[in-house]
Amino acid sequence: MLILLVVLLLIIVIVLASCIRIVPQATAMVVERLGAYNGTWGVGIHIKTPIIDRVARKVTLKEQVVDFAPQPVITKDNVTMRIDTVVFFQITDPKLFAYGVENPIMAIENLTATTLRNIIGDLELDQTLTSRETINTKMRASLDVATDPWGIKVNRVELKNIIPPAAIQDAMEKQMKAERERREAILRAEGEKKSTILVAEGHKESAILDAEAEKQAAILKAEAQKEKMIKEAEGQAEAIIKVQQANADGLRFLKEVGVDEAVIQLKSLEAFAKAADGQATKIIIPSEIQKLAGLVTSVAEVAKE
Repeated sequence: MLILLVVLLLIIVIVLASCIRIVPQATAMVVERLGAYNGTWGVGIHIKTPIIDRVARKVTLKEQVVDFAPQPVITKDNVTMRIDTVVFFQITDPKLFAYGVENPIMAIENLTATTLRNIIGDLELDQTLTSRETINTKMRASLDVATDPWGIKVNRVELKNIIPPAAIQDAMEKQMKAERERREAILRAEGEKKSTILVAEGHKESAILDAEAEKQAAILKAEAQKEKMIKEAEGQAEAIIKVQQANADGLRFLKEVGVDEAVIQLKSLEAFAKAADGQATKIIIPSEIQKLAGLVTSVAEVAKE
């Protein structure tokens, strides 16, 4: 009897413990009562009614990422390629998520494939390869509207890979190679052009510097000649001044000594003699000097007697 009571008490404790549920952060629980929706439990401690209540679904409210396999699509210009997409979504209504669609992930995958085919079908190959952002925006808007009745919000859609056919890839590689070669040729030509321009500018600057140097040399030479001429003129002027000064001093001395006219005439005769200096063949002597010379000769003869 005691054992039966213990077992019964243990069963009651287990049942009561199973009726207590703790809901963690970013999680919600959909509760049903007798098979019908009863409510949604948020974060915290909850107690359900034994036997008649049950947790139908545990839903995570975090943002989720689903990477779908590549899907075959056909462009407007009839090029078949494979594109795989990545969808970022978040559950906003656990009740709609639990009862809106049987398999939400599969539904999103199929909806993504059909939406992608519709969008790519209106684009050509080149537009598809260069319009990823536009495609992502259109797909997100379409999927968000379609998944709203399921309690799902699509935050982002990204085209992970765009895989064109092998022939298209080969043609694209050749085109890229030709484009790189063209850019290389352009860069080489531009480099040679700049090099030629720099060389020409260097020659031009060198010629300008040479002309400037010649100009400076000519200016310096002219200034040197000018200074030389000035110094020579100054020397000649000083010489003339000194000669004139000497003449003036001589005249002043003669005046102070009181030399008469006869002495002056005699000095003039000596000057004529120096002027001849044995080089002249004929000398014209003024009559006054001739008389003076005769007088000197007479005086010399008297002195000898």
